[in-house]
Amino acid sequence: MADKQVFIFDTTLRDGEQVPGCKLNTTEKIELALKLEELGVDIIEAGFPISSPGDFESVSQIAKVIKNASVCGLSRAVQKDIEVAAAALKHAQRPRIHTGIGTSDHHIKTKFNSNREDILERAKQCVKWAKNFVDDVEFYAEDAGRTDNEYLARVIEAVIAAGATVVNIPDTTGYCLPYQYGEKIAYLINNVPNIDKAVISCHCHNDLGLATANSIAGVIAGARQIECTINGLGERAGNTSLEEVVMILKQHSDLGFYTNIKTPMLNPMSRLVSDTMRMPVQPNKAIVGSNAFAHSSGIHQDGFLKNAQNYEIINPEEVGADASKIVLTARSGRSALAYRLQKLGFQFTRDDVDTLYVKFLEIADTKKEVNDDDLMSMGHAYNTATSAVI
Repeated sequence: MADKQVFIFDTTLRDGEQVPGCKLNTTEKIELALKLEELGVDIIEAGFPISSPGDFESVSQIAKVIKNASVCGLSRAVQKDIEVAAAALKHAQRPRIHTGIGTSDHHIKTKFNSNREDILERAKQCVKWAKNFVDDVEFYAEDAGRTDNEYLARVIEAVIAAGATVVNIPDTTGYCLPYQYGEKIAYLINNVPNIDKAVISCHCHNDLGLATANSIAGVIAGARQIECTINGLGERAGNTSLEEVVMILKQHSDLGFYTNIKTPMLNPMSRLVSDTMRMPVQPNKAIVGSNAFAHSSGIHQDGFLKNAQNYEIINPEEVGADASKIVLTARSGRSALAYRLQKLGFQFTRDDVDTLYVKFLEIADTKKEVNDDDLMSMGHAYNTATSAVI
């Protein structure tokens, strides 16, 4: 089953930290790194060591405390970058240098003012430099999503020959459709003779809302590493969401893939990252949003109360979430009202609920959500009124 493991490469501390306002200090980074290791992340990208003294120190300190996961430092295809990354990683038990260069014609012509052959040579050279310091070298072909497949295959073959152990195929701009990204991974598998000597990695951005779908398409096509962040944090519209890809692979067990992630930690980890990085999670965020297991539609509530699997494919406990919620609104039905009243200790008959439902709708039409205090007042008032009549 080894070939079915999907390695989780977490870049919350590097790409996630590039979100405006999400800057972390060294103490915060170490705390999150230790929790990521406990979560079961295989590779932690701790930072970009040459970018600042603070980032160098964070990567260095994380390298000292992480025992099981690989610790990765980012670099450009620049010798000094790689030397500084190696210095930051010198205490890591499993160090990885992540280096690379843009391969799309957009990047080659307008970013580097260069040509394909020169970029190919620079790609090989950066891997050779990194290989002088560590055995585990990951090469990224930036903007691979918009790179010509034939040229991309040439680059990937060359960097693997130079010693790359992982080849990262980033959809840097979030441009690809899932079938296009999957076809790109399949093309590399079928056209790079030495592709079996390296792990293919997916690094997808969410500019068109397709990061998760593209990453899964890449895995189905043959990639075995996903680069992602907690809560989908990252540049612009964000990166692939760790919690989403992990649960997709777990729910679709028929695909045969698995990860080492301890899924009951997903919601606590999400909250920790949100609090530490001062970045709220949108309520409707898959898996970890506050509404992920909340039901407010009457039809949905009735179906859920009859059998939770009618409207929930994941047990909240499986991802460390609070229990499912029945949220009472003007769209709620009698079964939801009866359920909530019973939870509060009332014992009403069906006829009682029919009568109470009229009062409930009056309240619901005046506010967004009917809470427990409203229900308690309504239930006690009804009991008092019916007792007086008797």
